[in-house]
Amino acid sequence: MTETESNVYDVVVIGAGPVGENVADRTRAAGLTTAIVESELVGGECSYWACMPSKALLRPVIARADARRTPGLSQAVRGPLDASAVLAHRDYYTSDWKDDGQVRWIEGIGADLYRGRGRLAGPRTVEVTGPDGERRVLTARHAVAVCTGSRAALPPLPGLADVRPWTSREATSAQRVPGRLIVVGGGVVAVEMATAWQALGARVTVLVRGGGLLERMEPFAGELVAEALTEAGADLRTGTSVKSVSRENGTVVAVTDDGDRIEADEILFATGRAPRTDDLGLETVGLEPGSWLETDDSLRVTGHDWLYAVGDVNHRALLTHQGKYQARIAGAAIAARASGGEGALDSGPWGAHAATADHAAVPQVVFTDPEAASVGLTLAEAEQAGHRVRAVDVDLSTVAGAGLYADGYRGRARMVVDLEDEIVRGVTFVGPGVGEMIHSATVAVVGQVPVGRLWHAVPSYPTISEVWLRLLESYRDS
Repeated sequence: MTETESNVYDVVVIGAGPVGENVADRTRAAGLTTAIVESELVGGECSYWACMPSKALLRPVIARADARRTPGLSQAVRGPLDASAVLAHRDYYTSDWKDDGQVRWIEGIGADLYRGRGRLAGPRTVEVTGPDGERRVLTARHAVAVCTGSRAALPPLPGLADVRPWTSREATSAQRVPGRLIVVGGGVVAVEMATAWQALGARVTVLVRGGGLLERMEPFAGELVAEALTEAGADLRTGTSVKSVSRENGTVVAVTDDGDRIEADEILFATGRAPRTDDLGLETVGLEPGSWLETDDSLRVTGHDWLYAVGDVNHRALLTHQGKYQARIAGAAIAARASGGEGALDSGPWGAHAATADHAAVPQVVFTDPEAASVGLTLAEAEQAGHRVRAVDVDLSTVAGAGLYADGYRGRARMVVDLEDEIVRGVTFVGPGVGEMIHSATVAVVGQVPVGRLWHAVPSYPTISEVWLRLLESYRDS
């Protein structure tokens, strides 16, 4: 075909998930013409198969757990959850897997949407193959942003495809509750989906290769979540690997490394993520297909002054909110370079064009019961990075607000303090209701607020946030 002027844009974005949408929003706000390419649903993984459906499944689970710990209400919520209502609630938050609203949003910011598979076809060039097989070539004057995200990584077990295993996509979109579910993995997807489906009526077995759950957080986070899952009825087995899996007469059979045979209706593998770059045309620009894309802090791919990799695909911080943060940085950097070149960038730590938080202040909430929330460095990470630090721990049940929140409240908080700079390097909360507290810790870590100044940030009484006072007192007195 012959390229026409209508196929030339300032910026071309591959992938219209939350990350790609935010890149396009920022470049359009800067006055740059922008095309965005999507092969599936506009809104991406988060909207339809991850963040939104998983939290819609989990919200009734957490609400019931909180109610059961509340005097005067606990007896009223002893029955099972209405699974059909929960699934309908989930369907509502995925817009029944229709993307009309998100398409209207893209049109509203003035970006052009191309439906189809986008592949690089050389520097600043993207070839789009539409659903009907039609090919179009898009050329970028300034930048191409790869925002294709990640996919579930499955282990190399023989015959696994024939078993039709669940990944995170099937786990968040299933239309019925399985009678028995095996969950393989110990990370966020594994524990959240084990929590949801166990509460909805499935008999859940969790198989964890390592020694515990949530191993990237402080050790006590995984311990408290494991304790709660076991109390809820899940069969949790650590130090266990799956050696073979088959489906016999509709029943999944998993055999572990110690010879145990476990039967279930479905099996979920939550064993990591891989970049969606295998069919992206990376070879046309000297990059390895299927690889993670290394970037600088402005999200520009190493060795390519026109190519950006934003979100999961760069492997910096595989979280939707962190990808959207990167998108805002990348969009601003693209606009600055387009108008003023490298000299227009504010690229120092915490600058407008540097995704510094990816290294120092990544927040995360795990929506289990109890919730686990963290930001910044764990004690082990801080020590490994060479900081001279001290960890301060507080039993959250000692805070008046926690006792009011729930009878028998169980939880823990840790603050990691840099002893030289007297700032907070990291914070972890575990307990009911702590997810809404983590942003206060994020502000403290990002702002590098001196511990002495935090004394003057007075927590309201009686709230769970009063744990900040207990943490500061413990630090002062230790």
